Amino acid sequence: MLNPPASLIRLHGADNVVVATRELAAGQTVAGVSLSKPVPAGHKLAVTAIAEGEPVRKYNQIIGFAGAAIAPGDHVHTHNCVYRGDFARAAAPGVDARPTDTVAAAERATFEGYVRADGRVGTRNYIAVLTTVNCSATVAKMVAAHFDAARLAAYPNIDGVAAFVHGTGCGMAIDGEGYTLLQRTLSGYASHPNFAGVLLIGLGCEVAQISFLLEISGLKESPTFHHMTIQHSGGTLKTVDEAVRRIEAMLPEANKASRQTVSAEHLSLALQCGGSDGYSGITANPALGAAADLLVRHGGTAILSETPEIYGAEHLLTRRAQSPVVAEKLLRRIRWWEQYTARNNGSMDNNPSPGNKAGGLTTILEKSLGAAAKGGTTNLVDVYEYAEPVTVRGFVFMDSPGYDPVSVTGQVASGANVVCFTTGRGSVFGYKPAPSIKLATNSAMYERMADDMDINCGEILTHGVSVDEMGERIFRRVLAVASGEKSKSEVLGFGDNEFTPWIVGAVM
Repeated sequence: MLNPPASLIRLHGADNVVVATRELAAGQTVAGVSLSKPVPAGHKLAVTAIAEGEPVRKYNQIIGFAGAAIAPGDHVHTHNCVYRGDFARAAAPGVDARPTDTVAAAERATFEGYVRADGRVGTRNYIAVLTTVNCSATVAKMVAAHFDAARLAAYPNIDGVAAFVHGTGCGMAIDGEGYTLLQRTLSGYASHPNFAGVLLIGLGCEVAQISFLLEISGLKESPTFHHMTIQHSGGTLKTVDEAVRRIEAMLPEANKASRQTVSAEHLSLALQCGGSDGYSGITANPALGAAADLLVRHGGTAILSETPEIYGAEHLLTRRAQSPVVAEKLLRRIRWWEQYTARNNGSMDNNPSPGNKAGGLTTILEKSLGAAAKGGTTNLVDVYEYAEPVTVRGFVFMDSPGYDPVSVTGQVASGANVVCFTTGRGSVFGYKPAPSIKLATNSAMYERMADDMDINCGEILTHGVSVDEMGERIFRRVLAVASGEKSKSEVLGFGDNEFTPWIVGAVM
């Protein structure tokens, strides 16, 4: 019989708040204090008096400041804990950087992957119908829909023909930042190792011209990469017919691909969280961080992103930077975001979302400190801009918004071939062409949404499983899914609607 979990978690001895693991009633005495009001599960309560203006501390870090005097036993949340971004955080570049205890090449973990001609390794074997502009989206969907399960039955090694459509590609400045981001994203997808073949379809008159993309990316037409425009092909029906014919010509060669045993060094793992709650920084995120550490030790790559969701915790990453140059690259992106939100009349504290707050997260500082735990403990070896190809192995950061579909789009464009996604509120999410593994932060949500969740990290609280053991479970699941085991989101058919390139700049 398992012992019931403690009703409170104190994450550090210097903290002046603790986290409730279950709903606590007003008048109840816990941790030596009497509760003035009810405290929902996942929320915080004060264990010492906090004067107005003084810091509220969790993880031994500042998560906000008392907006009014807080007494021991008070519920600490948005009504009395306020955001301030103007306090000092010691960047201390590299002070915590340490040599990584790597596994010898001959002893590294392995998985079964698709080895491509350029040496990169895929975890899935799709054919992509990629679009340059929203105007070609309907045609791309028509083409992909033609290749249903019956038509692909003769090609068992192909995971599917999938359309990747979006809402941009025109009405933008050709020399603007948004155009550059789109071109990098399309280039990353067109060359992604999870695709056996790619057909790029444009309208013909859009800003995002195919010819410009080919010039920038170095992509060239080949038996596995074709491009066409609707206007040149003679309209919708003629384009669909021609596109179907071209993909049919790709199928036999794509079907020849077979899985081979390869080192885990060929895995590039996108680290994501969404629908977070008060347990995210206690269970699933640290466990995913432990899995990321294992992957890095075995020679692989872990990509942390969502820059607004490391805001207030960036100093924990710069302290692990392998050089001052890497630390400065991250700080430069933080400053860009401060300016970006300010000129759009926003605030970095616009995140967390209402659902995050209902789950117990109060400020972006608190959310970020938990979210950064996904990055584990190894050195930060480089920082990349959105959709920029990741060219080193190890733990890296890629700049992106906190909006999950946009962030994962950038990570996949950068080369991620597997996604791990933590959630406390219960996000439903999948991402073709990269399989997505869902990690629940708490057992109640896992049991309620078991059809969507792959691993229950809530067992860290309910069953006493250690963070390191849960990290090992996640790592082993990543290897299994990379080898072809379907994740829950794949079984449910997710992944056709999440391709969302980041739109920056004026839409004209």
